[in-house]
Amino acid sequence: MANAADNQSMALLIVDMINPLDFSGGAAILPLATAAAQRIARLKQRLQERGVPVIYANDNFAHWQMDFNELVAICSHDSRGAPLAQLLAPDRDDHFVLKPKHSAFYETPLPTLLAKLKVGGLVITGLATDNCVLATAMDAHMREYRVHVPRDCVAAVSRARSDRALALMKDAMDLDVRTSRYVQAAAPG
Repeated sequence: MANAADNQSMALLIVDMINPLDFSGGAAILPLATAAAQRIARLKQRLQERGVPVIYANDNFAHWQMDFNELVAICSHDSRGAPLAQLLAPDRDDHFVLKPKHSAFYETPLPTLLAKLKVGGLVITGLATDNCVLATAMDAHMREYRVHVPRDCVAAVSRARSDRALALMKDAMDLDVRTSRYVQAAAPG
């Protein structure tokens, strides 16, 4: 069986950006998350034009009866995170997985989806750099995916916390943490 990294195609993974931000620290993360969302939206458009699949990996915020479309609708209106959901509203062709914990790989269908899409590398973006993005990047690295975490497309409650997590990803796992301008992704095929 070939390693995931043997396949040259990539997917864009957007982690927890559809988010009400109703947690402690939600107000602090909003300006940093909004700036990241603007850059993710531009990256998403650029990659979609090249046929790269987009996957939303989102927490269900303990609303086990809610599906992804309901989550998008709720977060797009009357929530602190509405600007994020509006900037990054999923397109019809986008994929999604709901996750119960930090990593997008933990007890989700993400590995199966990536295999079906013939993806060998991930561009991981989203919230929070030092939590769900870090856990997802670690799991992707352990599964031998090529991983790029563009430093301008992630956010945490402070720039310092984000910088520490990015330094760990680069130093401990040798992940690419250059800005989104350096993302070179090939579409599946």
